[in-house]
Amino acid sequence: MADVLFDAVERAQLSDLFDELGPEAPTLLEPWTTRDLAAHLVLRERDYLAGPGLVLPGAWGRFAERRRRALALRDFAGLVATIRSGPPPGLFRIGWVRRFANLNEFFVHHEDVRRADGRGPRTNEPALDEALWRNVSLAPWFLARRLHGAGLELQWAGTAKTVRARLGEPTARIAGSPGEVLLYLFGRQVAAQVEVSGPDAAVEAVRRARFGM
Repeated sequence: MADVLFDAVERAQLSDLFDELGPEAPTLLEPWTTRDLAAHLVLRERDYLAGPGLVLPGAWGRFAERRRRALALRDFAGLVATIRSGPPPGLFRIGWVRRFANLNEFFVHHEDVRRADGRGPRTNEPALDEALWRNVSLAPWFLARRLHGAGLELQWAGTAKTVRARLGEPTARIAGSPGEVLLYLFGRQVAAQVEVSGPDAAVEAVRRARFGM
């Protein structure tokens, strides 16, 4: 399967999970429930005015949150149907956006629901792992930009594949499967099944850092 389709696979599986669990199930994004997360996903793709506020702080971010809360009041089944229908024409149908931003978004949020529901790590098909590792390797420095006092190296556990996320000494290493490393970099440190190793000072710096967007 071409990796350009993996965002669609994650979207469909997350939509199935929404339908299975309903609107009040927990997520890793506490206190958000599945209803809150579904509203976030709809806003991200379909509200071009508020969407940038999902990553921009200040007044724009507050505006986006007000719009998301309004969306969350809508019928949950309708929100899920909108998500399941796929991205609307425009930015989120572009190939590189699907392979990078959309795959990251739907993989991580799929795990936000799975892990909060007590489901453990998945065994991914090799092509999905390759797609996730490519995404880990593209801009890890951005997700690790708040790490101070240490360098950081990422490793696909069980392979020789590594990438430098941040320069500096001493250097810590985060090792795991590509999906687990991605979860860690997106701020899901508690849920991610990884090994953090290196000098004590570097490991402590990594554990203190706030990763993610």
